Amino acid sequence: MRFAIPALFGLIGFAVLCTLGVWQLQRMEWKHAMIAEIEARIDAEPAALPDMPAEAADNFAPVALTGRIDGEPLRVLGAWRAGGTGFRVVTPVETGGRRILVDLGVVPLDAGETIALPDVPIEITGNLNWPDDANAGTPDPDGDTWFARDVAAMAAARGTEPVLVVAAATTPPLAVTPVPVGTDGIPDNHLGYAIQWFGLATVWLGMTVFLLWRIRRRTL
Repeated sequence: MRFAIPALFGLIGFAVLCTLGVWQLQRMEWKHAMIAEIEARIDAEPAALPDMPAEAADNFAPVALTGRIDGEPLRVLGAWRAGGTGFRVVTPVETGGRRILVDLGVVPLDAGETIALPDVPIEITGNLNWPDDANAGTPDPDGDTWFARDVAAMAAARGTEPVLVVAAATTPPLAVTPVPVGTDGIPDNHLGYAIQWFGLATVWLGMTVFLLWRIRRRTL
């Protein structure tokens, strides 16, 4: 019994920690498959804007449309992938008798108060998106300056459909740097977590062996 209980406790702990490491490897495989699926959807041929876009079916779907800016833009303050720190310009666009939101891209902080957008038809290619930063627990908007791309709230503020297209390119080009949707912001830390769990399992096993050695020494 002097050896059995510590050995059993050590083996159970080792097995649990190894199981958690294997689970993280399985999560990594699932995440990689999900990212590959999203990237394939992003890079597909653009299609017309769906009549009733839904997040579950249409997130990241590529679209092409022609429209005219139809209202004052909203500014979203933040640090953006490939766009640096600045304001995202989210503006109402009228297209085919509908009004939706279009994320045109990023302007520098010092240009945020003077966003000049043309009153001409604009060809837009991009992707439907329901951004993750809308769920980041950010504070309420300050006037026309927002702190997250909350599609539903922005649509209510500008009287549009709760639909957001993130532009990848516009014709004519605008004085805004497009920041297309991508998978760079999707966390993929599972390999690191797996290594940590397997490392803890190794340490746990080593401590168990050392404890059993100490017990054996005392019984000699």
